[in-house]
This record gives sequence, structure tokens and C-alpha cells, in this order.
Amino acid sequence: MNPESAGLQVNEMNGITRVGFIEQNILDEANIQQIGDALGELIDAMDAPKILISFADVAHLSSAALGALITVNNRVGSKAGELRLADIDPKILEIFKITRLDRLFEIHGTSAEALATFS
Repeated sequence: MNPESAGLQVNEMNGITRVGFIEQNILDEANIQQIGDALGELIDAMDAPKILISFADVAHLSSAALGALITVNNRVGSKAGELRLADIDPKILEIFKITRLDRLFEIHGTSAEALATFS
């Protein structure tokens, strides 16, 4: 699946794949499935993937999107990869904290901060 058709912008730099979202609202179940599939294909194509997911332009995120992120995290972990999340709106970050997903994911304030943490 083409990442752009799933609403994703993907850039590769220094072995790190940076993923951003084209849409502000990640709420539609079918769209979330496409995003999950596209991310899965990206991960499957790499050995020890290093992925940064930036939520810079995202205003709303559904619980289904959180579930897809957990799946992505598990897939990256199964390949001994690294996953970082960054640029999360404070309201969305609050959801990560309430659900304790802030303990599962490595979350950084900015993409630049997150990029500096990859080994």
C-alpha cells in the first residue's frame, strides 16, 4: 500500500523513517486500518526499523488509532527496532497519560528531540 494513499507522509533520513499525517483528524475506522496496514508494510520491509511518528498536524485521534499504534509498537519491537512518538498536541497527550500509553511509548516534545535519541 502506498503510504500517501493512507494519508501518511514518509521521509527517510540517516536510516530513520519519519512518518507524519496528512489529515488533522484520525478518526475514521477504515482510514485507521489503512494507516496501520501502510505502517506494517514499512516495518516489514526493514531490518531493525527506526521509526519516528510525528503528530505535528493532528488535532484528534480515536481510540482505534491508539490500538493501531500499539500494534505498530509490537511489530517494531518484534524486529528489535526503535519507535518514537513526537509533536503530540497536549490534549491528545493527556489521552496517552490517562490510558497509561505514555509508559508504553517513548514520547518526545519535538521531532528533533526524538531524532537525537535513536541509537
